[in-house]
Amino acid sequence: MIFIGFSPGSRWFIPSLRRTLIVAARLAELLVFPSLCRRCGDLLDRPGERVLCGKCLAALVPCVAQFCSGCGRFFAGGREPHACGDCLRSKPSFSSHRSAARYEGVLKDALLLFKYRGYRPLGRPLACFAYSAFEGKATVWAGADILVPVPLHKKRRRKRGFNQAEVLAREFSRLTGIPVEAGSLRRIVSVPPQTTLRREARRANVRDAFKIRRPGRVEGKVIVLVDDVFTTGSTIGECARMLKKAGAAEVRAVTIAQA
Repeated sequence: MIFIGFSPGSRWFIPSLRRTLIVAARLAELLVFPSLCRRCGDLLDRPGERVLCGKCLAALVPCVAQFCSGCGRFFAGGREPHACGDCLRSKPSFSSHRSAARYEGVLKDALLLFKYRGYRPLGRPLACFAYSAFEGKATVWAGADILVPVPLHKKRRRKRGFNQAEVLAREFSRLTGIPVEAGSLRRIVSVPPQTTLRREARRANVRDAFKIRRPGRVEGKVIVLVDDVFTTGSTIGECARMLKKAGAAEVRAVTIAQA
């Protein structure tokens, strides 16, 4: 039998050895199974880096353009926020909407990886980016009772493996403390993806595609709808219409990007 003795300073030896072994295991993992940024190909060698490297995530920049006070659509000019022509003609069923940035560049790539390639961990950095972009804009979260993710039809959710809007809503909940109510709004009709349709067809596509399952959980509540991308506003508009019909006091909306 062999006994190993330790000096009086040996209490520092075990934690130090553990750290060394962790670092060595990480290096071995990178050598055998290199983990690369899915966008630029750089090595993911920093703590916490998953799917995208820190350099790519740092390239996410909020849009500072003025926006429509109704639908939240970004304007090209530098005027103060005001209602766009569409909102003047027909007020949306949601009271306000904000996007963090335009659907382009790194943000577009990240959302495509998140939504269509199944990289669910991207939900956290995307939500953190949007939360930071909304910081200081109290009307986004102020007084909200619940967060409601735009639902997927069960067939599409089963195929994708998760609902990207629900992942984002739960990350927003972690940041804001506002609870998520994911079961009351349901998509009851499986319709073609909105990306394949023109503006008017989008509205018809989602008409009556949603149903309120538990009205008591939304009645009288100030609700923030959560989705990934805003294009024409048809989807969040129909969701807001159904929530208001069920008695919601107010419905706002937030999205990560705006096409």
